[in-house]
Parts: sequence; structure tokens; C-alpha cells
Amino acid sequence: MPLVTRHRFGTGTAAYVGTSPRPDAHWMMWNLVVSALLTGATACTYDGSPALLTQPDILWELAARHRVTLFGTSPQYLLAMAKFGIDPSAHDLSSVRAIGCTGSTLPASAYPWVREHVGERVQLVSVSGGTDIVSGFAGSAPNTSVWAGELSAPHLGVALAAYDAEGLPVVDRVGELVVTRPMPSMPLYFWNDPDGTRYHDAYFSTYPGVWRHGDRITLTSHGSVIVHGRSDSTLNRNGVRLGSADIHEVVERLPEITEALVIGAEEPDGGYWMPLFVVLAAEVTLDDAVRDRIRDAIRTGVSPRHVPDEIIEVPAVPHTRTGKKLEVPVKRLLQGAPADQVVNPATVDNPGLIDHYARLGADRRDRRITGLGHSPDGEGNRA
Repeated sequence: MPLVTRHRFGTGTAAYVGTSPRPDAHWMMWNLVVSALLTGATACTYDGSPALLTQPDILWELAARHRVTLFGTSPQYLLAMAKFGIDPSAHDLSSVRAIGCTGSTLPASAYPWVREHVGERVQLVSVSGGTDIVSGFAGSAPNTSVWAGELSAPHLGVALAAYDAEGLPVVDRVGELVVTRPMPSMPLYFWNDPDGTRYHDAYFSTYPGVWRHGDRITLTSHGSVIVHGRSDSTLNRNGVRLGSADIHEVVERLPEITEALVIGAEEPDGGYWMPLFVVLAAEVTLDDAVRDRIRDAIRTGVSPRHVPDEIIEVPAVPHTRTGKKLEVPVKRLLQGAPADQVVNPATVDNPGLIDHYARLGADRRDRRITGLGHSPDGEGNRA
């Protein structure tokens, strides 16, 4: 099981690794927990929701009670702790040596918070990988430095590189995450794909013979890796590529916002629609004052180009069962693709949201047909 090479586990280690809302074998984190046992470590799990409205510090209490040494969690959990003023240091976390974090991009703002509220000797280990390979591409190690917002190094056995559109390796520039040589845990084929066409199209069609994973990264000159998000969900306004994660980070810091999702959708007439969907905190109304706060936060925290065309309230943001925002499926629903061709409801944490976003797309198209269109919320749509 190649996953074992990723662990810093051993006899006497207690590890808590947060998995998906359904902790089963659909996500590679399940394999991570199980393979930890092969090293002599103890896996500590929690059966329940760490929702802030019930007992917001339950996982930190668990870590203190069981003397956990490696605490695994998600970026959203750490950001929520910071946003709502939860202080883990109220518990005895002296046993914690490292915090592993994965599932989405961990923003730089989380690093000083962990140092101040968990411990300055605790290594924050941001990891990027995939269920496809049941392993990781980049992360950290005991002897690597930690840079805020960066993954310290490629993992052992991973020939990681960033390629530009011409298939040339680039350093200190954004490119496509590629693996140029075979990894021990790469899949060899797909089920029900006898001639290998689906497998080839999924990973090897862009750069022949080179695995393209579908993430945008920067491989820095000091050897670290910065993950910018999925390449197929990249915003592209007026020819300028924008990262959705940058917008999400800034907006979700606001106390009025629980979660955000920004989408860039190409339209049939050549237009480009970039709405921002927001889930509001309790007793908050999306009035002009709140819209202004959102626009100002994006304008100053990211750039004027990132200001969305519209800010739309939604009941929730859809995720995969592993907690990833469904950016590409929502984009396709807004563009009018049939829901049954976009996403399998069984893979969505809240399947009812599929119809909700499909209706938003239909309403948008109806408004354009009638000439009502939209009233841009900010200057970001200007060249």
C-alpha cells in the first residue's frame, strides 16, 4: 500500500484524520486512516458532525483527551474556527506535533492562526493529492520548511512538474499539474473501458505520455508547490485568468457570509457571466450594504477584476461527498446542460441543490431572451 510512505506514523502515535461526511471507501482518506494501522499507529475517529452550532471545539477536545499527535482536518474547518473565534489552545494540545490539511486549497491566512492558537511548534502540513491515485502529489516532511500558502515539496516518488500550454515545464509561473513518470499507485485502466479510450482521455490527451491531473499549480524556485485550484474551473474574464479560491477566501472571511461560490460561465452570444453565490449567516439580509461590503472586500483583498457581475443569495453550496465545491457542475448547469449529464446526485452532499442551480441558469437565460439581462454589481467586468 503506497500510502504508507506518506505517513510519519509509528508505535505510540495517535492520529485523528477527518474524513468525508460518509466515512467510507469512496474517498482516499479512508485508505489513509486504515493504512496508518500498518505502522503501529492508533487511528482516532469521531462519529458525528463538528458543526459549530453544537459543540464547536469537540474535535480539539477529542485531540486533547486522546493525546493525538497528528490532527487531520480541512481548510474550511480551520477557517471556520478562526472566523468564529474558537480558541483550540483552551485544551491541552501539547501532544499535537502536526496538523494535516487537505480537501481544498488552504489559504495563507490559516498559517498564523494555527501558530497562535494551536502551537508555534506544530507543523501545518497542507497536502494535495487525489482519489485517482489513492495518494498525494505534494505536501510536507519533518525536514522541510513551511511557507504560508504553499505545500513544502513534492512527495517521494512523484515526478511533479508544472507545464504551460505548449507542454514545457515552468517554474515560478502558473501551469498544469503533471506527473512526468509513473507513480507506484497510478491506476492502470478503468473498468468497462476495454480499449483504454476513457482512461487516455481523462489523463493523457493533453500532454501525450504525461499524466495531467487537472489542477493549476506553481512550482516555486525554492521547491515548494502552490495549488491554485482546478484548471477546468478557472475564471477567464476578458482574457485574464482568475482563481476562484482567491475570491472564496476573501468573501468567506466576512461575518455575514457562511460560504461562497463564484462561477465564470461563457454564454452563447460570446458574453461572460461571473456571478457570486453566497450563503448568508443567520439573520443576515443581502441588502445593498452587505453587497457593498462583499464588493469592497474583493476589490481590496484580491483585485477590481475579481468583482463579480452579480451577487446572488442561495440556500447552500453543493459539494462532493468529500467536501469539494462543485464548481464545474454548477457552471454547466448555469449554461443549460441537462442535470443528468452533469452530475450524479448520489455523489452530491445535498442533491436537491442540483435543481436549484439549474433553475437559476434557466432564469438567467430567460432574462437574456427578454432583454432584461443583469445589472453588473461591480467594475470587474470592465477591461
